[in-house]
Amino acid sequence: MEVTETKSEGLSRAFTITIPAGELSEKLDTKIEEIRPQMRLKGFRPGKVPASHVKRMYGKSIMSDIIQEVVTSSSQSALDERELRPAQQPSITPEGDIEKVAAGDADLVYSMEVEIMPEFETSDVSELSLDRPVAEVADEQVDEALQKLAENNNKYEARRKGSKAKDGDAVVIDFVGKIDGEAFDGGSAEGQTIVLGQGRFIPGFEEQLVGVKVDDETELNVTFPEDYPSEDLKGKEAVFEVKVHEVNEPKAPEIDDDFAKNFGLEDLEALKAVIREQIEAEHNGMSRNKVKRALLDKLDEEYSFDLPPGMVEAEFNQIWAQFEREKEAGNLDDEDKDKSDDELKTEYRSIAERRVRLGLVLAEIGRKANIQVTEEEVARALNQEASRYPGQERQIIEFYQKQPGALAQIRAPIYEEKVVDHILDLAKVTDVTVSREELEKEDEM
Repeated sequence: MEVTETKSEGLSRAFTITIPAGELSEKLDTKIEEIRPQMRLKGFRPGKVPASHVKRMYGKSIMSDIIQEVVTSSSQSALDERELRPAQQPSITPEGDIEKVAAGDADLVYSMEVEIMPEFETSDVSELSLDRPVAEVADEQVDEALQKLAENNNKYEARRKGSKAKDGDAVVIDFVGKIDGEAFDGGSAEGQTIVLGQGRFIPGFEEQLVGVKVDDETELNVTFPEDYPSEDLKGKEAVFEVKVHEVNEPKAPEIDDDFAKNFGLEDLEALKAVIREQIEAEHNGMSRNKVKRALLDKLDEEYSFDLPPGMVEAEFNQIWAQFEREKEAGNLDDEDKDKSDDELKTEYRSIAERRVRLGLVLAEIGRKANIQVTEEEVARALNQEASRYPGQERQIIEFYQKQPGALAQIRAPIYEEKVVDHILDLAKVTDVTVSREELEKEDEM
């Protein structure tokens, strides 16, 4: 094998690699000798097919497999010999007439272009100092959560005859929706229960039901939103003919031992303890996110090195594709709406560079610490992902198992979190008590 370096600029490398035809021929002869004893061909005794006959019949096909194997092994050897770590899969381009190579009449020559990982030294993470905001669980929070739990388990009782419906009431109605006097598909229902104020119907629908009474017949005038899922109804004005059957007011249950028993708990104190644990878990999650963000900010400030352009471009394309989807759905942040695409691309490219840089730093720290992701951890995460698609779990799991790139997307966040845990275990982390509001406050980029 002959390797000639043709480019060395920054993190970009290019090579021309030549494998002599004689070397390929030797591999072909070796391969034929391996498979010949198992061959069964008409006219020959089992295992006695001449090598020349095998070569004549199957030589090109076998040589094609050998070429693929040689390209894979020789390209990896070229990198290993130079102690180069590729940032992405190398780009391989065959040169010359590959048919002549397969026929054994020409050397195998191919070019390889590759971006390599930058070389940098990681500092001692035990020297890092970080503040971790924490918040105590106040009794008021537990009481508020209890109250919400009770409200979510409201029972409804009929209002006094002749009473008008109020926000929060559950009304039972029949309705028929019409556009230009014609009923439309999916616009009718009987015995439909609507809790006023929940905003689950078209804007204006629930609001116009406030004040209705049992046996009322009324018309509601509404306009379907421009982003309504049905193309036929977007932006259309409609009239709903409504008949009111029931007006029921909410009755929150008493928050006592009997209420707690509805959730399989012994008494109210046990229910409060469960709620407190849930809030503590929420606080811990928010604290973890805050200290992780602080850690990443420090690492971003500390490290500066050249980044593989291909990795940055791939990350930017992913971010920009997400932006385009949000833009099309009308979900852009207010601060982004007035910016030009050029301004946004500059900002998002900076974000892409930050992500790639931090990913490389965390990967290097994890490599030196010998941090591994187990197959059990991947399987657990894969099952969680599949559970998001009820009825399609098996297909989702099979998809990820057959796509190494997709499976890497499951593995990567697990690895990142383990590296972050490793750093936080070694770093000087000081807990700083803050309010719940401060803990919930989003950090600015």
